[in-house]
Amino acid sequence: MASVSAPAQSATAPAAPLQRGIVKMVLSGCAIIVRGQPRGGPPPERQINLSNIRAGAMARRAAQAQPDTKDTPDEPYAFQAREFLRKKLIGKEICFTVEIKTALGREYGMVYLGRDTTGENIAEALVNEGLATVRREGIRGNNPDQARLCDLEDQSKASKKGMWSEGSGTHTIRDLKYTIENPRNFVDSLHQKPINAIIEHVRDGSVVRALLLPDYYLVTVMLSGVKCPTFKREADGTESPEPFAAEAKFFTESRLLQRDVQIILESCPNQIILGTIMHPNGNITELLLKEGFARCVDWSMAVYTQGAEKLRAAERSAKERKVRIWKDYVAPTANLDQKDRQFVAKVMQVVNADAMVVKLNSGEYKTIHLSSIRPPRIEGEEKNKDKDKRFRPLYDIPYMFEAREFLRKKLIGKKVNVTVDYIRAATGPGESTPAFAERTCATVTIGGINIAEALVSKGLATVIRYRQDDDQRSSHYDELLAAEARAIKNGKGLHSKKEVPIHRVADISGETQKAKQFLPFLQRAGRSEAVVEYVFSGSRLKLYMPKETCLITFLLAGIECPRSSRNMPGGMQVAEPFSDEAMLFTKELVLQREVEVEVESMDKAGNFIGWLHIEGLNLSVALVENALSKVHFTAERSAYYKTLVSAEEGCRERKEKVWANYEEKPVEEVVHVTEEKERVPNYRAVYVTEISDTLHFYTQDVETGGQLESLMETMRAEIAAQPPVEGSYAPRRGDYCIAKFADGEWYRARVEKVESPAKVHVFYIDYGNREVVSSTRLAVIPPAFSIRTLPAQATEYAFAFIQIPQDDDARGDVVDCIVRDIQNTQCLLNVEYSGATCPLVTIQFGDTKDDVGLGLVKEGLVMVDVRKEKYLQKMVTEYLNSQESAKSARLNIWRYGDFRADDADEFGYRR
Repeated sequence: MASVSAPAQSATAPAAPLQRGIVKMVLSGCAIIVRGQPRGGPPPERQINLSNIRAGAMARRAAQAQPDTKDTPDEPYAFQAREFLRKKLIGKEICFTVEIKTALGREYGMVYLGRDTTGENIAEALVNEGLATVRREGIRGNNPDQARLCDLEDQSKASKKGMWSEGSGTHTIRDLKYTIENPRNFVDSLHQKPINAIIEHVRDGSVVRALLLPDYYLVTVMLSGVKCPTFKREADGTESPEPFAAEAKFFTESRLLQRDVQIILESCPNQIILGTIMHPNGNITELLLKEGFARCVDWSMAVYTQGAEKLRAAERSAKERKVRIWKDYVAPTANLDQKDRQFVAKVMQVVNADAMVVKLNSGEYKTIHLSSIRPPRIEGEEKNKDKDKRFRPLYDIPYMFEAREFLRKKLIGKKVNVTVDYIRAATGPGESTPAFAERTCATVTIGGINIAEALVSKGLATVIRYRQDDDQRSSHYDELLAAEARAIKNGKGLHSKKEVPIHRVADISGETQKAKQFLPFLQRAGRSEAVVEYVFSGSRLKLYMPKETCLITFLLAGIECPRSSRNMPGGMQVAEPFSDEAMLFTKELVLQREVEVEVESMDKAGNFIGWLHIEGLNLSVALVENALSKVHFTAERSAYYKTLVSAEEGCRERKEKVWANYEEKPVEEVVHVTEEKERVPNYRAVYVTEISDTLHFYTQDVETGGQLESLMETMRAEIAAQPPVEGSYAPRRGDYCIAKFADGEWYRARVEKVESPAKVHVFYIDYGNREVVSSTRLAVIPPAFSIRTLPAQATEYAFAFIQIPQDDDARGDVVDCIVRDIQNTQCLLNVEYSGATCPLVTIQFGDTKDDVGLGLVKEGLVMVDVRKEKYLQKMVTEYLNSQESAKSARLNIWRYGDFRADDADEFGYRR
């Protein structure tokens, strides 16, 4: 039996004092643990046995140290009696009297629910339900309490309640299972569904013993994602608690012990069952963290199903309040101002796969490292395998180039949100570790996307593992671990079983012979795609050519840029004024951006010279416009000379930067030269193939028309003989290919943009028209029909001497007129002067020799663009006279008179 009843007390015994407490635990149907109120720590507690009754003994497991002993099962109705009391008393306030205390310290007494003896008598309630028997031996008849117990037992017998019901009561004995043969399979079989349970024991704040219902499995469960201070067992068998271990245990006990809960069993690594305990009043895991009784642990955080971010937030709250285990906590960014912890910055350079240089709003540059990730790296043996070869980390470390490119394409020139997580202190060089300067480690997001997480999920970086007490880590560390787990599962990047990508990039910087061989290809290619890898000075850059997979040194043509300081054979060359400003300007504009270059020539050192364009802007012109360069005489041969000179004149007049000390020289000689220059028309026959909405048009030279027809016939015959496999071609921006037009024929084209395989923007290089097609209508261009065999035949031009209307309706009228008059007809064309994007020309009808642009002016469809060049004045005058005639006749745009005086901008014109 679970208890021995107390001997009957004599009638003359003094009345026992009434005491109060809260029921912590129900040991059996006749024994409970009562605790006091906590005051500065866990409260005292004592066991109270119910007087004059006994209930069945609960099951007991055999002692592990005594193999001969066997497990003791429940006695009939023992568990039901315990459950009756558990549901009635746990966590409730009771009052009790201790009637007797044995020599061994056992206390027996009467227990009442509530604050006084008017409450329910627990012993009587048990007897009334037939869950306990009365110890009648030695009971005196003059004790009314004892007499009432006997009466209640008689009534219970008569009503056949509980143990007095018919049958042996074997159905009330539990089939307790103390061990599980295969815990992992058991946990997996539950599929993380909540299972009903009773918490039978609390070992420490985060480890409990639970009885799983309805199958009566008794299992030890460790809370997922957290760890509380524990009780360490010493060599002499005693236990020494870690700081706050007792408080954490009491915190869990007072909320969960012998409560009905639901448990989600989440994982079972190394025979340890991890789970989350759900109570109607909340999640104990989060509460422990919030109150500073537990810390997050990474190894089990990954299996937590209720949202790891909630646990991190609860822990963060405790750290900020410095409660309990965090009383001495100092945040990694405690010494930083709020503006230095969180800010918006513009990405200027990606240093490698985990670092970038950003520009703050103040104009200051700062290097930021992505928190808690490690870029691709190569082991020492691999690195030293080929000592004769110069080691280039970007190209020689597997996946380093892919990681850098991912960040470059996503971030360069964009504004990002930076949240500093910690400052990694500088470290000196060790035996196997290099020296590192102080590093600012942060979480960088753009459009709500965590860049580090995206990098890890693609297998282009790995997550750093930390000691449990190392708080210097990403604020989104759990998301990084989850992303890495996905990358490993899907075999992405570094975790792939495939062969690693190899980047054979030839560096021909300073290699004169290689550069000479390469020059003709770049010259014939026209505009080539490139990525600016490094900026040496305002006009000297290192470029990566993706198509040719090579690195070249590139010098900007047409300008004279201030030279930076550099080592020379005779010593250090002093930097020229504004050289640093020019270099910074170029860096901010083009570093690590995708650009287009036109190579014109090379110098004797093997450096290529030409023009660099970024998003339609000529870098040489931009430097001159910002007074950071002067025009070089070699620019006279180029199509950009006029633009350069015009930009330079404005800066020179304002005496900005490099022109600060400029003294103006007499201009008589210059005037004399310009007066001698005359307009010499040289009209040639062209065929107009396409007219755009911006009033630009494309033409083919009539002289080379036969060559194009011959090439197209041969190409189509070859394609008919060996048709391309549909869908086999993967288009890339800038590729030359062949495309099937709406008429079913194949034409040469260039890929301008790839939105998706179904939406590829192509430009027909021989006709000037554009189209969006599916990649299934594209194929590789046969080498015999490439632009090296016959250059692109469509050349872009714009009308000279006229202004393009900005108003959509007015411009539409002009385009309709031009399409009607000259599209798909042979005309005569003369180049008059250069424009920003293409030459500006006059064009005549093939039969009448009338000037098309002049006709537009006469009809009042456009206004004249007045040029200042002396040699063009005759043409300008003719155009202006025609404009006056149209104005007088109130034609088209002049129908309301001369609107230019005050509202030309409104109508889309400038005066």
